[in-house]
Amino acid sequence: MKKNDPYAALRYPAFRIFISTQFVFTIAILIQEISISYYLYLLTGDPLALGMVGIFEAIPYLILVLFGGYLADRYNKVWITRACFSLILLVSVFLVWATFDNGNSGMNKAHQPNAIYIAALLLGIARGLYNPSWNSLKPFLVKPEHYANSSTWSTQFWQSGVIIGPAIAGLLYAAIGLTHTLYLVLVLLLIALTLTFGIKSPSLGKISTEKPLKSVKNGLKYVYQSKVMFYAMILDMVSVLFGGVIAILPVFAEDILHVGAGGLGIMRSAPAVGAVLTILFTAYRTPVKRAWRNMLIAIAGFGLATLLFASSSNFYLSLFALFLTGAFDSISVVIRSTILQTLPAEHMRGRVSSVNGIFVKMSNELGGFESGLAAKLMGTVPSVFLGGSLTLLIAGLVYLKTKDLMPFNLLKYQSENQQDT
Repeated sequence: MKKNDPYAALRYPAFRIFISTQFVFTIAILIQEISISYYLYLLTGDPLALGMVGIFEAIPYLILVLFGGYLADRYNKVWITRACFSLILLVSVFLVWATFDNGNSGMNKAHQPNAIYIAALLLGIARGLYNPSWNSLKPFLVKPEHYANSSTWSTQFWQSGVIIGPAIAGLLYAAIGLTHTLYLVLVLLLIALTLTFGIKSPSLGKISTEKPLKSVKNGLKYVYQSKVMFYAMILDMVSVLFGGVIAILPVFAEDILHVGAGGLGIMRSAPAVGAVLTILFTAYRTPVKRAWRNMLIAIAGFGLATLLFASSSNFYLSLFALFLTGAFDSISVVIRSTILQTLPAEHMRGRVSSVNGIFVKMSNELGGFESGLAAKLMGTVPSVFLGGSLTLLIAGLVYLKTKDLMPFNLLKYQSENQQDT
């Protein structure tokens, strides 16, 4: 393989199966998530109900994800993933039954919000157990010199799913309704589960003999002692926790911009369109040479784009602002993903992935709850203004704490590490 080959990671068959599985699974989950969240908002008319979905998923995830990292470092990562994908498939069958409507609902509408919360709880359990295994698989599928390239393509395929999933969800919901849209989700989840059988689980290598609790504590300590890993996770968490608006987009679509389910799907796709175009550029010009500087610029840009979205009452300007949030966020994702592939020792990758999963889940699901609660208490638009402002403030504070990391060059670190080994 050529040293500067922008398609290097794609030349590994196992990696191609990995990103294909991730692509199909992402589409399925987002179609389900968006369809159910829009239906829930129509049922309740309450933005806080949207935030509650995040809470019900986040709680079991946060409880289990560190243990999931322990399992990932000791047992077959692919088997764990298959078991959890199977649970997610069963949860999706439950949602079809609970919301089924052919003139008579499968469940009384008054009880449907509770069924959706139960489904979110079960999804949180599955994700808490499979995320560390799935995310720690990637470094075993390509050579170390192609970690940055694999992060670019993995993020690219994921973001492509994030574009397609919401667009399909909005169009299908408007055209054929919730039940038939969820049927498609079942088919896609079954395809994703089948694809996992094309991935061979890597050798476990060095296995820690530590007891589970000590192993988990050592994983937390390992991340905290690495200034780069710790602050990279902090930056990602606070930007999405405060600046993210995804959870309350149904409110903007229905009550502020008045574009309905179809418009919601387009709005959900807009950040991913920005991300995909940006990531295509990063395949040729990587942001990891000046990793920390670029990370801080990306987080600040995300906060500014959030403020632009909050100030907009025009659908197309809102789409542009969402496009920018995705573009800036994708730079952060590529840098953080490369950091998490490059820095951890091989036998620590599952636990490092689980710690990162805590930060991601707190930013996404708890961020969704924060968005819903703030929108209910302050009003939707003021809450988004506050979130964007807090993102900028925290980016500035982290800059002051991490000035010594500004010259950090991930490519140079990789090269030196390979020479040492």
